[in-house]
Amino acid sequence: MPRPSGIRWVAPFTVAFVPDLHSSRRRLYSGGSVGQEVHAASSIPPRRIVLDLGLLANPAELRRIVTHELFHFAWIRLGNPRRRQWEKVLAVEAMAHARGELGWSAEWRKRALTTQDRRGRTKAWREYACESFCDTAGWLLSGAQPHDEATLAARHTQRRADWFIELFRDRGVSI
Repeated sequence: MPRPSGIRWVAPFTVAFVPDLHSSRRRLYSGGSVGQEVHAASSIPPRRIVLDLGLLANPAELRRIVTHELFHFAWIRLGNPRRRQWEKVLAVEAMAHARGELGWSAEWRKRALTTQDRRGRTKAWREYACESFCDTAGWLLSGAQPHDEATLAARHTQRRADWFIELFRDRGVSI
């Protein structure tokens, strides 16, 4: 069957569920006590997502985490201008001394940031920007349900939601 013109095809994702998922030094482990317990991890070039098997027992959390992981692929394809726009949203929050986040992966990175990280766009700042983008997408697109990791004030949450609405209205995102 011929491909429709104008559509760019990408490889499918591989998704795996493993029990008791842990991460240490960019490696994943199943079971045991090596590293830190994580819900999921993505590997961009091979287009692979690994999820903790325990997520199957909580469909709402599974939706949030899968959405977060898919948006790691969107972040890569977003392009520098849009990533910088997102960073401006975060910079406004930083200048307002906003506390909290919409997920733990952004929260712990945010807590470790310095003013110099933001001003210098260090690796720590850029990783935080990516995680906050993915956590925001996970929270927003899985139904914006309250959960214990959503601790960002409503005014900042609304500003992020508005930014995403404009992103989708403009041209959407590719994963």
